[in-house]
Amino acid sequence: MRISAMPLRPAPRGAVLLMLALATALAGCRSTAPSSAGAAMDASHATGAAQAEAEARAVARSRTEAKSARDVAEPRPTDVYQEPSPPAPPQPVADIGAQRLVAMAATAPAGFAYAPIASPPPPPPANTERYEARDDNPVQRASEQPVSTFSIDVDTGSYANVRRMLREGVRPPADAVRVEEFLNYFSYGHPAPATREVPFRVTTRLAPSPWNPKRQLLMVGIKGYDVAKATLPASNLVFLIDTSGSMESPDKLPLLKQAFAQLVSQLRAQDRVSIVVYAGSAGLVLPPTPGDRHAEILAALDRLQAGGSTNGGDGIRLAYATARQAFVDGGVNRILLATDGDFNVGTIDREALETLVADQRKSGIALSTLGFGQGNYHDAMAERLADVGDGNHAYIDTPEEARKVLVEQMQATLLTIANDVKIQIEFNPAQVAEYRLVGYENRLLEREDFANDKVDAGDIGAGHEVTALYEIALSGSGGERLPPLRYGATAAAGDAKGGELAHLRLRYKLPGQERSRLIETPVLRSSLQREPDPSLRFAAAVAAYADLLRGGTNVEGWDWDDVAAAARGSMGEDRWGLRHEFVGLVESARQVTAATPAPAAAIAVE
Repeated sequence: MRISAMPLRPAPRGAVLLMLALATALAGCRSTAPSSAGAAMDASHATGAAQAEAEARAVARSRTEAKSARDVAEPRPTDVYQEPSPPAPPQPVADIGAQRLVAMAATAPAGFAYAPIASPPPPPPANTERYEARDDNPVQRASEQPVSTFSIDVDTGSYANVRRMLREGVRPPADAVRVEEFLNYFSYGHPAPATREVPFRVTTRLAPSPWNPKRQLLMVGIKGYDVAKATLPASNLVFLIDTSGSMESPDKLPLLKQAFAQLVSQLRAQDRVSIVVYAGSAGLVLPPTPGDRHAEILAALDRLQAGGSTNGGDGIRLAYATARQAFVDGGVNRILLATDGDFNVGTIDREALETLVADQRKSGIALSTLGFGQGNYHDAMAERLADVGDGNHAYIDTPEEARKVLVEQMQATLLTIANDVKIQIEFNPAQVAEYRLVGYENRLLEREDFANDKVDAGDIGAGHEVTALYEIALSGSGGERLPPLRYGATAAAGDAKGGELAHLRLRYKLPGQERSRLIETPVLRSSLQREPDPSLRFAAAVAAYADLLRGGTNVEGWDWDDVAAAARGSMGEDRWGLRHEFVGLVESARQVTAATPAPAAAIAVE
């Protein structure tokens, strides 16, 4: 048996002296022979002891008989059932260790000290963030699949969320990176429409790909008309705020209050604001209130506290009911859902919540989501609810991001100028051998969905920009990636129509209308530039940055140095410093990916 070495405690000095005296006395008794007088005295003592023992037995017998009589007259406590007292709570390990140290120190000799035993640190909380799994779009052969169809997307939440992770030194999971949301985080100077007869203008740019000059990048840009804040229609806003216990940390409810406070300062007398909260149940904190009562609205926000479970379904139902109560005909009617997305009571199934929101959007009330926090952030839930709610999704990681989304881009966030916007590009197989859509994996539509007005698609707000990239390989360019087919038919060059590389179609609905409208424009080979302009070059850098974070399978030999150089060489106008910030994030991404070859396993992916 193994025995752990422990320090020996010396016996107290008094005990040592007593033991020495007893040993001496016993030794004297054993070494001296008894005399005759001593023997007589011992016999006398023995007789007295026997008498005393007999008297003691008699007294004990009388006491036992008296006790038995009392037990018959009065029931013993064990004869009546009594509720057992609850056990005392166990002492914390740290407290027990401290008590032992105190007891050991009290008996230790002078100058002796015991080293304290440190308790092990508590394990870090489990990371349960959830992201929807997806694969990059594949390369398509134009002769086999000439048509590409997808819904536009104006969300930016993925970019801000990944920025948060990189600043913390964490490599983001590949599925947290959505390339289209990285692209749409930035402005590329797409030209706006000349009039409001058509709510936006569509343009294209074509230039060699920076990571492979044998291929080209096709940029599709959409720019909606803008409106001044002072001319925005009256707004009916419902702040739907998650106040469950998971929202307690500083990057959740406290940051949320700061974010909404910035929006409140922009509101006017004709606007209406309501506040609905939900935790274990939902409640109305502020009924519809004129927007210029800033102090009253801010006081209601300031009183919010986190606690309890998360019944998001009840909160959504109450928010829609409140929005209908204050509905503004011809105005902005929108719910702003601020949450970490961690719904855990009531209606928690994502498909059921999507159905709930999709049914309500028919009433003319949109739902946008603002994501907050980390550790349990449900990105897939927040993004999807915004998609089916005819809204947009953003992630708020700093007060500066809150200002960008809710103040600088207030018109785009609140006012929708076109619904169900779809893009379809038909590539000319005589000119284009292959193509690949960069991003938009969860926005793909079937070919027949383009003209089907019953199929939902993304919406565009006032002043919004939407950017999409295709990487294409022209016929005979040597940039093809797919192996040639033995029996496949090759389109003849004579089939080209006026040098067209592709034909772009776009469908949209004006707000409140059921029938879509069509915009068409060709993409001509003559539009091919010798080099990408600064806007296309910066967009290419952003796309490559996202691809490297996802594993770098589509940018061939490009690395972080190439991304940083391309970004530095195409800063352009950078009013808010976002492009300079991007260059810093490229360096952070380089360090994180070098230290962590694989995405963090602690973050769950669904």
